[in-house]
Amino acid sequence: MQTMTTAAEHSVLPPKYSSGPKGLGDPDDKSLRRVEIEVLIPKLMREKAKAEKCVDEVSHFMECCKDSSLLMVFKCRNENSAMKTCLGKWYKNEEFKKICTEEYLKERSEYRSTGVKKPIKRA
Repeated sequence: MQTMTTAAEHSVLPPKYSSGPKGLGDPDDKSLRRVEIEVLIPKLMREKAKAEKCVDEVSHFMECCKDSSLLMVFKCRNENSAMKTCLGKWYKNEEFKKICTEEYLKERSEYRSTGVKKPIKRA
């Protein structure tokens, strides 16, 4: 007689990453993997800083690049420097990092609960 087993029982991942209602991990788990700390959360921080915190600097740099074509490396130094300064300020802000981490954990929890991925925003 064959017994029925779930996909989670055959996972090579630890139960922490393969349990939960959809076999995608525990939705209430707040621990972070190294790749989340070093790659995914900083990526979210960069995207949020560009879209919400440094809008003027990014738009000035983009306009300069459009207007300068191949000479943008030389002509847009000031705009690039201003953009980097603004992004760097937010990247080093611990409160902003905490907000982005909480947002990431909320999205991950929702994914683990529903199995539905958040649509990717393309510019």
